Amino acid sequence: MPDFAISESPIDPALLRQAMQSPQCGAFVAFEGWVRDNHLGKSVLALDYQVYRELALGEGERIMHEACARFTIVDARAVHRVGSLALGDLAVWVGVSAGHRDAAFSACRWIIDEIKARVPIWKREHYADGVSEWLHP
Repeated sequence: MPDFAISESPIDPALLRQAMQSPQCGAFVAFEGWVRDNHLGKSVLALDYQVYRELALGEGERIMHEACARFTIVDARAVHRVGSLALGDLAVWVGVSAGHRDAAFSACRWIIDEIKARVPIWKREHYADGVSEWLHP
């Protein structure tokens, strides 16, 4: 059953992966997006994510259902953090289980690309020079 969630709390990849295990699956692929310490040559100290929650949840669920219709997969789940995140924090997680690796890889890549393009979540980076900027993740 596909699922998209927004979380103010840290994401637990092990718990998410465990919930997706199935004897009919021979493949599992995950993507983890972490807060990095640089962006376009600027030193990043931290970031904030803000979300239009109702719209984001609806669009995220549509993406997950589209993935299940488009690819031969068994399950797909994604979680995006919001709020203030520190360097190294897990900001977004996508997991896909399938009978075969090609479908799992393809669906995982498609899902993260669609989340970044369609889900209304905004990122504000805080730089070492004291400047902060809003970016589209």
